[in-house]
Amino acid sequence: MVKLSPLCHKASVHDAEVWAACFAGDKTLVTGSLDESVKLWANEEEDAASLENLHEKHAYTGHTLGVCSLDANAAGLIAASALDGVVRAWDSASGETKMVLESAPGESWGVKFDPTSGSSLVAIGGGVSRAVHVYDVNKGEKKKSLELPETTADAAKNGRFAQSVAYSPDGKRIACGVTDGTVAIFDVKSGKCVHTLTGHVAPVRDVTFSPDGKTLYTACDDGYVHVYDAHNKSLIDAFGGHKSWVLSLTASPDGAALVTGSSDSTIKLWDLSSRACAQTMTNHSDAVWCVRFSPDGAKLAAVSADRSISLFNVA
Repeated sequence: MVKLSPLCHKASVHDAEVWAACFAGDKTLVTGSLDESVKLWANEEEDAASLENLHEKHAYTGHTLGVCSLDANAAGLIAASALDGVVRAWDSASGETKMVLESAPGESWGVKFDPTSGSSLVAIGGGVSRAVHVYDVNKGEKKKSLELPETTADAAKNGRFAQSVAYSPDGKRIACGVTDGTVAIFDVKSGKCVHTLTGHVAPVRDVTFSPDGKTLYTACDDGYVHVYDAHNKSLIDAFGGHKSWVLSLTASPDGAALVTGSSDSTIKLWDLSSRACAQTMTNHSDAVWCVRFSPDGAKLAAVSADRSISLFNVA
């Protein structure tokens, strides 16, 4: 059974709430904050094999409102979206800005890179445009827009928009969590929505596929994590246990575990073989906005509204 063991906890890493995190490789962590900055963290010793002693290596600036989503790809590109409607992408090695996409505030939310080898495509939850926009970071070009299926007038009136996004491991599908509680699954090649998953009754904050692409996990403001068959549209299970919004989730690369972060200030580890909560961590004093496994699955990072980073060994 997978277990989380505290590795380090670093306080006051930003000047405001930390909303987003991702790994850029196994030894580098990236964080984004309400303070409008994106920071790159590494071990104090350049050749160290872990992130046990985090120090700030670089800060990326340019946003004028809080950074709400981050992702990095294997080629060293980092993408950040912010409440100012801007998506920026940087080369993590040089710090060079590779792409700046400007739109109206509220137009850019979740960002995720296509995980397939050699790809520089990034998917962006388009907010009130009710679409997922796919761009080539290296070329700065829009490749396509995947539009959410039509809904009722009432849902549209209530501000329905595209929030969280995830690519399937093979890059052929994109899942988009929507503020009305639905999840749209798109075929990337055709640009069409092939499934709409239902069951949640509040905004879907985060979505992620299992490593084999067969299962989709969703985190929602209704306090539940849903487990869907990504191909057959069926709801397999619902994990309850958090006392408030589930803000983030991440699946281990070996497919054995799921970790969730919540506004109830806790982190929960779910054993996917038994579909039960195996562990609850309570080392944050405010909402846990983002949790992410490292690519090798050996580390877990969590960031919080208490302005801190927690790192865990995974064994």
